[in-house]
Amino acid sequence: MSSASSAIAAPASVPEGAQVATLAAGCFWGTEHVYRKHFGGGKGLIDARVGFIGGDAENPTYRLVCTGKTGHAEAAQIIFDPTKVSYRSLLEFFYRMHDPTTLNRQGPDQGTPYRSAIFFHGPEQEAVAKEVTDLANKNWWGGKIVTDVLPAGKWYNAEEYHQLYLDKNPAGYECPSHFVRDFPPLP
Repeated sequence: MSSASSAIAAPASVPEGAQVATLAAGCFWGTEHVYRKHFGGGKGLIDARVGFIGGDAENPTYRLVCTGKTGHAEAAQIIFDPTKVSYRSLLEFFYRMHDPTTLNRQGPDQGTPYRSAIFFHGPEQEAVAKEVTDLANKNWWGGKIVTDVLPAGKWYNAEEYHQLYLDKNPAGYECPSHFVRDFPPLP
């Protein structure tokens, strides 16, 4: 694969009846990895890809996004079966697995590529994202959430070596803020 990414609206194969959730929670390697770990194996996750969204450069590369000059966030696109796991459950997990209170930062990773954001696909996802954000802010994070809730724009897959990175490199870098917090259920 060349160093440039391929622009696509969603991961290459979204089965009929499946949905897509696009989430930025800092380093995309850890985001993809933790979602696969918790929702794989028949628990609703069909597939996941890491890539870039929310910026203005065409066909951004990892190196370019890391400069912070493109406006893109590192993100994961989660393809899921809504008959096995709801979008709401994926978002509640999102607020458990990273720190949504640090502006443009997760652990030692700093800059706009590492911001917390939910990129919704349609009005139903937007409503759920806003509701879950509000509830998590009130019940879990003490009113300090800085997560952006934005319409999903153009998605760019990251280079192939980033896909399943922590599966291929088990000793690879994991953001220290990516762990599942033990919060009570949201109302």
